Amino acid sequence: MLRFGLVGCGRIGIRHARLLKEIKNVELTAVCDINEKKAKDFSDKFKIPYYTDYIKMVRSEKIDVVNICTPSGLHSEHTIDIAPFVNNIIVEKPIALTVAGADKMIEVCDLKGTRLFVVKQNRFNLPIIKLREAIDQDRFGSIYLVTVRVHWRRTQKYYDMDDWHGTWAMDGGVLTNQASHHIDMLQWILGPIKSVSAMTDTFLHNIEVEDTGVAILRARSGALGIIEATTNTSPEDLEGSVNVYGSNGTVEIGGFAMNRIVTWKFDKMRESDNDVIEKYSENPADVYGFGHHAYLKNVIENIENNGSPLIDGIEGRKTVKIIQAIYESAETGKQINLSFDSTKSKLGEKK
Repeated sequence: MLRFGLVGCGRIGIRHARLLKEIKNVELTAVCDINEKKAKDFSDKFKIPYYTDYIKMVRSEKIDVVNICTPSGLHSEHTIDIAPFVNNIIVEKPIALTVAGADKMIEVCDLKGTRLFVVKQNRFNLPIIKLREAIDQDRFGSIYLVTVRVHWRRTQKYYDMDDWHGTWAMDGGVLTNQASHHIDMLQWILGPIKSVSAMTDTFLHNIEVEDTGVAILRARSGALGIIEATTNTSPEDLEGSVNVYGSNGTVEIGGFAMNRIVTWKFDKMRESDNDVIEKYSENPADVYGFGHHAYLKNVIENIENNGSPLIDGIEGRKTVKIIQAIYESAETGKQINLSFDSTKSKLGEKK
């Protein structure tokens, strides 16, 4: 029986708790939030002890895994503080708001022997699993372009819900928050990124950060990537999509959570391709998709078998590096090489 502790009682924390309750040989042992009312409500709902101090929680309870579901700007601090007390940490996306923060997390976890898992649940979506299979089988030939689109809606009420939403210090904008998984998907397909050119703006919301951003990426392979992201889509979420274009094939995965295969075409089609669109599409209730459940099960199996994390700190850091370069480009108006040291990006900047 693996014993889990959870830090952060917001929407994503509740989602983690519900999913853990559905998985065998897992016990949600305790929860922590600095807001005592939230922690107590959570405690009452899931019938577990609550704390307002996470160090006290990990010292008082027998916990094998801690899930960090706090605001993005606190991921680094919380991971570094907790690492000496547990063997495994799961941290929600993004791993941190800055490369420096991610590096410190990785360093401390390595030093303490703590395995660090970063949540990238969309890699476990059924359509994405099928897409990855096609890439690994070299069915695309030479991939020359990958595009991702995040056309979602977030009202001003969403940003006003918590004082950290829409801030540079704790959240970042649409590119850091909503599009983080899609940027991960793009780099996972394209491979190492060489350079970034980007533009961002804030059109419809009263927030510090951008609500709309676009970027063009050049991979070391020479291939191109395009990112479109906005939280201004009206009147509701439209899509969270990825397209892959290769010399021998084209695939479009659409839906609002990369959950539906729209196009699946290759120069050399197989009999198994005939029903792939029906068999490998999903219809999730929200933009979280179904991937969290599969992701957590994978982490649990990994821990039980004493394996290495499939998506570790090094893997999670890649997305942070790209996002930081995007903001650097947007601030300077220049193309940014990924070997840069950030000087203009405001992400993670405390006032």
